[in-house]
Amino acid sequence: MRSRRVNVTIQSNKDTIPVRKGEELEIHKLEDYIREHIDNLPEESLQIEQFPSGHSNLTYLLKIGDWEAVLRRPPLGPVAPKAHDMKRESTILKSIHPYFSLSPKPYLYEDDKELLGAPFFIMERRQGVVLDTEFPKGVEATPENGALISETMVKTLADLHKINYKQTDLVHITKPDGFMERQVKGWNGRYEKAKTDDVEGVEELMMWLEDHVPAASEATIIHYDFKLNNAMFNPNDLTEMTGLFDWEMTTVGDPLADLGVTLSYWLEDSDPELLKQGFGKPSVTVQPGFYTRREFAERYATLTGRDVSDLSFYVTFAYFKLAVIVQQIYYRYHKGQTHDKRFAKFNQTAKALINHANQIAQKGV
Repeated sequence: MRSRRVNVTIQSNKDTIPVRKGEELEIHKLEDYIREHIDNLPEESLQIEQFPSGHSNLTYLLKIGDWEAVLRRPPLGPVAPKAHDMKRESTILKSIHPYFSLSPKPYLYEDDKELLGAPFFIMERRQGVVLDTEFPKGVEATPENGALISETMVKTLADLHKINYKQTDLVHITKPDGFMERQVKGWNGRYEKAKTDDVEGVEELMMWLEDHVPAASEATIIHYDFKLNNAMFNPNDLTEMTGLFDWEMTTVGDPLADLGVTLSYWLEDSDPELLKQGFGKPSVTVQPGFYTRREFAERYATLTGRDVSDLSFYVTFAYFKLAVIVQQIYYRYHKGQTHDKRFAKFNQTAKALINHANQIAQKGV
């Protein structure tokens, strides 16, 4: 390892911010580790910036001269069992990358908690633009672009679901049989463990989900967190996606569960305000030109030939699943395990998602 030490600067790119207070990495230890495991790096010192989006895992940009990579690690403080599994996400990327080029190539996985306080992995950095609550600079906010982005998203999801998972290593770490039954039971249990407030209708919702699990269908690779701000686009050609991120939840299971998750994030302008504002500003999908959830689902059905008549169950479950994730984050804030003020009202967001899930269960998509 090197012993040379120089002053380190932390800068900010347009898609990154200076590392948030309390979420810093031990930069010199990390630089020594990287140089020990990756050859032919530039002589410049390591710089670290942080990607500000997301409410779960912490994601950092690493820069040494013109070399760039991305580091992911779990959030600070105690986390829910089986959540934020860095080894699993790294293994998934290693398994999928040869068959699905939009998944970043993983470089290193490290489970020695002495290094950064938690397991982490490092992967390649992709270039492009990410759309979240507004169009990025250089991409015109037009209905035509909204339609192009929508079509690229639905085609990418359909393409992912075409991969034969039996050709990948995922066949060794997944159990597609009984997938939806396990999912409903598992997420119901997670809610109970993270519960803080009494929410009207949640018990009825959990019972409804258990009583309405569809018959088993074919199994495919599912990303299970396929949403707009996990995708990266070529700003000069919105029909080209350059990267797809956050593979932590990826597994083999019912592809309509994946579609349901996507639609649960795909906001429409007519949605309730509390739902649209639950994570801050609403997604750009509320703007003119973007597909509605129904249009997205129908296009997916056309591309894949799959029957989406049971879609209401999958969307209902996706909203509940999202509510549980939000509730788990709020539970950590409520217990003082994190002091991030972004999470202070997540109990209200979880309640809004549960209420919306109940409405979908009763009225359909």
